[in-house]
Order: sequence, then structure tokens, then C-alpha cells
Amino acid sequence: MLGYQFMQRALLAGAALAVTLPLIGVTLVLRRTSMTGDALAHCSLAGVAGGLVAGIDPVVGALVACVIASLSMEGMRRRMPRSADLTIAIVSAVGAGLAGILSSFAGNTRSLDDYLFGSIVAVSADELQSVLMLSCGVVAFWIVVRRALFSISVDESMARASGVRVAAVEVAFALVTGVVISISARIIGSLVVSSMLVIPVAVGLQVARSYRATIATAVVVSLVSTMGGLVVSWYLALRPGGAIVLLGALILGACMVGGIISGRTR
Repeated sequence: MLGYQFMQRALLAGAALAVTLPLIGVTLVLRRTSMTGDALAHCSLAGVAGGLVAGIDPVVGALVACVIASLSMEGMRRRMPRSADLTIAIVSAVGAGLAGILSSFAGNTRSLDDYLFGSIVAVSADELQSVLMLSCGVVAFWIVVRRALFSISVDESMARASGVRVAAVEVAFALVTGVVISISARIIGSLVVSSMLVIPVAVGLQVARSYRATIATAVVVSLVSTMGGLVVSWYLALRPGGAIVLLGALILGACMVGGIISGRTR
């Protein structure tokens, strides 16, 4: 398996995204907006279809659509602070509707299929370089604003009172989230990216007892499920995205069952 360059690129791209996505996902989960990834994935499909119709690079279309959708959700959430789930549902519905309409005008739907299910084993050298640069940028961004993001996730009012520039941090986070999901959807599929955002974090919340431990656990689980999913998909001839998600779900299920058993034992 490792003797093939395309699998080497797939493993490197998968590892980069496995580190990046939980850093975004932990904030989404703590803010109770975990379905943001699903909504933006729908919008990425609309962007791909729009790019095909307009005759531009579908990746650019997905990037623009995700950024606009992410900022729109942030703007609506500010106007309806108690209805964050409603804003996500609205954007998700609009994205799905636009994707359905624009896809009927797109002549070549292969790019749509790639965004639905991903093509991580078809990552080119240029795409791998872009993913690695994106991962480094997201990690650097998270290191700089991690305390502010944690404060905002726990208590936005308290964060503002303690001097955190809440509006600036939230807009920056919305931009980064949109970019990450648009690129990730191209690599691992829009149907998979939202799961990779939340399942590793859910495992971290099950077994960890601190913010740092939750993030560390989520990253480890994400790496294990991604690398394991690629290996399993290679030997069993499965779609890599589906194998990655199902392996992560199995880990989550095992942790939940283990927690129930240990609780009964105690």
C-alpha cells in the first residue's frame, strides 16, 4: 500500500485534516452548533454547481459559497442569539436548495460526485501542498485564539467582560471554518466532513475530563479513524470516506459502552 504514491499522498492529506478538523469541531460542539459542518457541506455543493455553471474552478465556487454561508450564519446568530440551531437549519436548507437547482444547469456532474463522496486517494501533489498549508494555518490560528475561543464557548458575556474581542474572534473563526470545510469537502466528501468534525470530539467528551484532554483525545481518535479507515478501505475495496466515518463511530460506540459498564461496576 505504501509503495504507491497516491496512497502516500492520501495518508498525508488525511493526517493533516485529522488534526485540523477536531480543532474546529471542538468549538462548534461546545457552542452547540455542531451541525454547522453539515450546513456548510450543503453550501459547498451549491458552490461547486455554481462554479460549473459559471465556468470557473468548482473549488473556488465551493470556497466562496462556504465563506458566505459561514458569515451569514454568524450574522443571523447575532440577531437571533437564542436560535443558533434555527440559523443553521436555514442555511442548510438554502444550500441544499441551491445545489439542487444549480446542478440541473451543470453539464458535468462528476465534480459534484467528488464533493459528495470525496476523492482522497486521487489527491494530487498540488492539492496535498494546499491541504498541508491549510492545516498549518489552522493550527497556528487555533494556538493564537484558543483561550478566546474557549471563553466564548463557555460564556460569551463573561468573555466580553474579560476583554475578549468577541466579534472579531467569531468572524475570524467563521471565516476559517468556511475555508476548512470547503477544502475538506473536496478531499474527503461533503457527506463525511461534518462527521469528522464532531465524532472525535464526542469521543473526547466521553473519556476526557478537561478542555486540553478533550482536544488531545479528539485529535488522536481522528488520526486513528482516518488512518485506519484508509487502510481498511484499501484492503476491502471500500470508499475511504465511509470507512473513516464508520471506524470513528465504532470507537465512539465502544467508549460509550465502556463507560456504561464501568459505571455499573462502580
